[in-house]
Amino acid sequence: MSDLVQNCDILVIGGGPAGSTAAALLAEKGHDVLVLEKERHPRFHIGESLLPLNAQILDRLGLRGRIDAIGVHKPGAEFVADNTGKEVQFSFAQGLDQRFTSAWQVRRSDFDQILFEAAEARGARTMQETRVTAVEFAPPGQRARVTAAGPDGEALHFAPRFVLDASGRDTFLAAKLGTKTSNKRNNTAAVFAHFTGAEFRTGDREGYISVHLAEDGWFWMIPLPDGVMSVGFVGNPEAFKDRRGTPADLLHDRIAASPTVSARMRNATRVSDVTGTGNYSYSCATSFGEGYLMLGDAFAFLDPVFSSGVLLAMTSGEQGAGVAEAWLADPVRGRAMAARMEKDMRHAMSRIGWLIYRINTPALRLLFMAPRNMFRMRDGLVSLLAGNLRGTWSAVLPVLAFKSIYYATTLLLRLGLHAPPPRAPVQLAAAE
Repeated sequence: MSDLVQNCDILVIGGGPAGSTAAALLAEKGHDVLVLEKERHPRFHIGESLLPLNAQILDRLGLRGRIDAIGVHKPGAEFVADNTGKEVQFSFAQGLDQRFTSAWQVRRSDFDQILFEAAEARGARTMQETRVTAVEFAPPGQRARVTAAGPDGEALHFAPRFVLDASGRDTFLAAKLGTKTSNKRNNTAAVFAHFTGAEFRTGDREGYISVHLAEDGWFWMIPLPDGVMSVGFVGNPEAFKDRRGTPADLLHDRIAASPTVSARMRNATRVSDVTGTGNYSYSCATSFGEGYLMLGDAFAFLDPVFSSGVLLAMTSGEQGAGVAEAWLADPVRGRAMAARMEKDMRHAMSRIGWLIYRINTPALRLLFMAPRNMFRMRDGLVSLLAGNLRGTWSAVLPVLAFKSIYYATTLLLRLGLHAPPPRAPVQLAAAE
């Protein structure tokens, strides 16, 4: 056991998209940054579908070319209704923001390694296979004490001036502080794996993510390089209530029960373990405190139906770097920036969360499967699906119009009436 204490300006717990983004930006400005990653890159991770707005952060990191080289071009997204087989496409090129009209589907093992190496290249110190086990925060002006277990199990000690928690779904600080709460409005779980031999979309839909809407949940089908398809099922508690056997049994049973997914999986072979996770959506009471800030999934996680996870993580990493830098110079200003950042992140999650919480409702599914562009509703919705989570003025009215029609449709359905069918459903070219 070593008693040596290593000092640093900022210690980052976790080397995923949030932590690596923050570390790269801070190290580039000359700060002494140390990243502790519990695993070793490359490592498997879910969350393989990016959004167009990811591109602006990748541009700032100078990484767009490298992501182009490892990703599948993603021009949009599609939704498929299990009960009817109807397919509706949403092309990112139809969004209100014409600067970013496509994204990528990526193997997260490759994507995360590129971000991690970018942080190292900019001067961040990194330690892999090093798991943080304890943190003690000190009064203002003093260094925190962080303890970690190294690759050989040896206890390591660090004294940072500021801590960024980017521990992902481990939610290290929130678990220690008891501030994490599961989202009861969206209490879902998921099972997922990689397959070869699945049916890929072609032509105008090549590279689309497919969201298959089942009776009690939804599937993702994400095309990855080398003929691999990521397939996962996300369901509410009812969907998992009578589960039997292993997670693999559950995933294969769910695929078999879905007419639209099973049709694309007739010749598929599973090439990875099946992973399952519960308590899918959660948030924390606060994202910051004296000497620390939570980033990305360490603060909150949303159901991934609209692929917002990596964008939220990298956005929080970028903003968190600014908070950490300000805090080191002036804690009062740092706290004010942290509060503004938390408000901004909650607002972004609320905008996409409105759709997520309603994805299994008859009204939302009806509107998604018969899109109209009155009041530019479709274009505003596409912009939201592309990652415009902050709600620019040009997107506010279209989204408000869509919400108004949703509430009217919900009322009609509750009264036992049928909403008037849309005139000539608009085909949205490209799916998410």
